[in-house]
Amino acid sequence: MIAPPLPSALRRLAAIWLIGLCLAAPSLAQETPAPAADAAPPPAAVPETKSALDVYRDGGWFMHVLLVCSIGTIAVVVYCFVQLTPKKMAPKPLVDRVNACMAAKDVGTAYQLCQSSPNPYANVISTALLKVNFDRDLSNKASMVEAAAESLDEEEHKQMVWVNYLNVFATLAPMIGLLGTVWGMIESFDQLASGKTEPQDLAGGIQKAMITTAGGLLVGIPAMFFYFLFRDKLQGLITTIQKHASFAIDILSGEIRLEGAQPESEPADT
Repeated sequence: MIAPPLPSALRRLAAIWLIGLCLAAPSLAQETPAPAADAAPPPAAVPETKSALDVYRDGGWFMHVLLVCSIGTIAVVVYCFVQLTPKKMAPKPLVDRVNACMAAKDVGTAYQLCQSSPNPYANVISTALLKVNFDRDLSNKASMVEAAAESLDEEEHKQMVWVNYLNVFATLAPMIGLLGTVWGMIESFDQLASGKTEPQDLAGGIQKAMITTAGGLLVGIPAMFFYFLFRDKLQGLITTIQKHASFAIDILSGEIRLEGAQPESEPADT
């Protein structure tokens, strides 16, 4: 059985639909996005690198104060490393020569030796020698010990002044860093109060807060470490000087006889 032909009206609608489809195809092809594999990747973000000088500048004027503290800490540490040694505080050759003079009751030579090479041990001994009196019991030992103790306290105070500077820097640097932290947070809150809520608007103050905190700790922690180190080292050296001075006074007073010492010279016969 043969199908009847379509009416003319239906044939016209089909023709119009085919023509519209052909015209719309190019525009659909242009609007269709390209596959993800063919799309060019976006350029990779290059991380921003900062030098130490840039970080120093970002910390603000607080970093200048911390720089002064760090320079002072380094200077005091170098001084303590050089000065707080047995060679500087109580040189062994001087100790041996003074003991020999004490055994020979040669007070004048011992005093000249101490005056010619000033150091804490020499200062203590020379002060004690000023109290020597052979007419009194044990060459006036009690007065010599008292004078030596006073001089030793003075010498300890002189050296402890330098060591205490390390304690000052160890306390001051973190406090300056904390002040920078508070200052940076104030700047960030000022940005918030003015209506600037973007992260980049707040980053400057927060960055300053973190940098100054880190700077204060970087100065304060080593300063505190060296303070305790040199404080204990100085106490040990002062104890050593005290033992040397007490030994020399005992030799002069006759309570200790130094083996191998020169005997006291006898007056020549006339």
